[in-house]
Amino acid sequence: MTQPTRTVKHLSMIRGFHLADFFTLGNAACGVLSVFFAMKFVGARDLHDFFTAAALAPAAFLFDVLDGHIARWRHQQSPFGRELDSLADVISFGVGPAALGFAAGLTGALDLLALTYFVCCGVSRLARFNVTAESLSAGGNKVAYFEGTPIPTSVVLVGLLALAAWQDRVGDALFGGTLIGGAWSLHAFSLLFLLSGSLMISKTLRIPKP
Repeated sequence: MTQPTRTVKHLSMIRGFHLADFFTLGNAACGVLSVFFAMKFVGARDLHDFFTAAALAPAAFLFDVLDGHIARWRHQQSPFGRELDSLADVISFGVGPAALGFAAGLTGALDLLALTYFVCCGVSRLARFNVTAESLSAGGNKVAYFEGTPIPTSVVLVGLLALAAWQDRVGDALFGGTLIGGAWSLHAFSLLFLLSGSLMISKTLRIPKP
């Protein structure tokens, strides 16, 4: 491929970005920063880092809501935008909350399995939504309902973790305490991640899409 051809393709990709897509990237940026601040908390144990990581989740949710409204307002919905939105959501509402859960003390082997299950459920839920969006929209421009809970509902978990940190209840003092001790420890809070992940991949739970 010649250099001019590559340049044309790169320019074509840039022109393919719409206003809504930049809000989607804002969503992704919030998710990445949330992971970074969760990592900072693990190292420095500064609660300001924990609260910053938690606050970035609702900020990502705001970007997620705005990108959808802007895309519909400007009539610029596209498969590219849908895929971009899903990738951003995986970071902000999947990896981000899981990283915050780890930082809060869900570090046992069974805790890690629960957090991994949660993220994998989020990835699966988004992939399923993307491949079924056309059939669920019944030929229209809008999907009528969600199968399973939307992944941004994980903001609730982030809020509970922030409340726990506010009450100085992180580590073994997390809500519910430790169910299984030792290297394979499991905290009760991990069950909420398991529940959230299971609800996301449910095929029987249908939620009307606003």
